[in-house]
Amino acid sequence: MAAALEDVKLVGFWASPFVVRVRIALNLKGIEYDFLQEEPTAGQKSELLLKSNPVYKKFPVLIHGGRPICESLLIVQYIDEAWPSACAPILPADSYGRAVCRFWAAYVDDQVSRKEKF
Repeated sequence: MAAALEDVKLVGFWASPFVVRVRIALNLKGIEYDFLQEEPTAGQKSELLLKSNPVYKKFPVLIHGGRPICESLLIVQYIDEAWPSACAPILPADSYGRAVCRFWAAYVDDQVSRKEKF
């Protein structure tokens, strides 16, 4: 059962592993969203991206109800908490399990970031 479209937008580049992580979370929860494609060309960032993530100016950015959420790990946690009844939780309920998941996700992010050029 898909959640109703609640003005959910995702700004990002289709091949970014960080964007893919968020798209998987949205799809697992059955949340309908508009995907706003960004090109990773240096110096060619959209006004929406710059306004939504003024600090890092990077994607992904999830916009829910007009409010931006940045950083893929934070977005996945937000999705899990904002739509708790959409399906089974993405992250464990216990604090230790969540901490372990965050540790491994941060480790993978660090490894990917070293190789990512955009």
